[in-house]
Amino acid sequence: MEGFVGRRGLIEGQRLRALSRRSNLKGFVQLGSHLGAILASGFALQATWGTWWAAPVFIAHGVLLNFLYAGQHELSHATVFQTRWLNEAVGRVIGFLMFYPRDFDQIQHFAHHRHTQDWAKDGELDRPPYALSGYLIYFLGFTYWSSRFARILRFAAGRVPEPYIPAAKHALVIAESRWLLAGYGTIAAASLAMQSWAAVIYWLAPMMATKALHQVQNTMEHLGLTHEANTLENTRTTRTNALMRWMAWNMQYHTAHHTYPAVPFHALPELHREIVARTGQEPHSMTYLGFQRALIRHLLGGKSESDYPQDQAWILDPDDRTRAATGHAKA
Repeated sequence: MEGFVGRRGLIEGQRLRALSRRSNLKGFVQLGSHLGAILASGFALQATWGTWWAAPVFIAHGVLLNFLYAGQHELSHATVFQTRWLNEAVGRVIGFLMFYPRDFDQIQHFAHHRHTQDWAKDGELDRPPYALSGYLIYFLGFTYWSSRFARILRFAAGRVPEPYIPAAKHALVIAESRWLLAGYGTIAAASLAMQSWAAVIYWLAPMMATKALHQVQNTMEHLGLTHEANTLENTRTTRTNALMRWMAWNMQYHTAHHTYPAVPFHALPELHREIVARTGQEPHSMTYLGFQRALIRHLLGGKSESDYPQDQAWILDPDDRTRAATGHAKA
């Protein structure tokens, strides 16, 4: 995401440079621990297959696989490793596993950061406003996965209608999707030749079946907040526990991340504290279940996102309502 500049003036330049330091060691520790957990849950799934114990292990394995996207996200920012080519190489491998091509993800995510909550330009708002039925279908993973498969096939066929992808990048995402399809075809052919279900049991089935448990993070980062161009107002931080923060690579500190996207995952807790100290207030924040309950309540009765104002936050924690009444975050 070269060329993107975060918010100016909130954190002193020298301090921001210190927070933005990459570390190969911290990157390998985080990536290694996540991959190690996936390997362990995979062995556990093999050991328990055919018993009732396989059900919780299957869920845990799938959740770990899905949250690996947090690593791909950080790799697209080139903040995991100090060695730049490692960010790209590992990002391509994870993008393959996630059915989320690395180059496309980086282009879409750049548009998301540069135009957060702008319906016309935010790459992650390339969808109609949610009604309850559409939201639940996406949340459970049905349209999430179908849209990703369809996009890869469409790109491979040479069709790139997404407005946020520059024409100069069309050949890049087309070639990338064709390479991915070749890889998936090779795995499918090898599985058929060896009469093996391993790719389904240890990769496809658990990852796809548990998408909803990953969507609790994805769906709450911006939904229901103002569409104004202010990261302190249009982005939400998640209140959760240390295990979830590890699994999501600290992406729960999403307000801090959007305010300064060049700061690596391991420095986000510290950046969050400094932003709070500078502004004098906590960012918009909610728990996972608190957000989902509030969103569903707002969409009941046939309502959709379009029924709520774009220049105001409409999904707020009770403490957030007090904050909103006293004014926006300080510059």
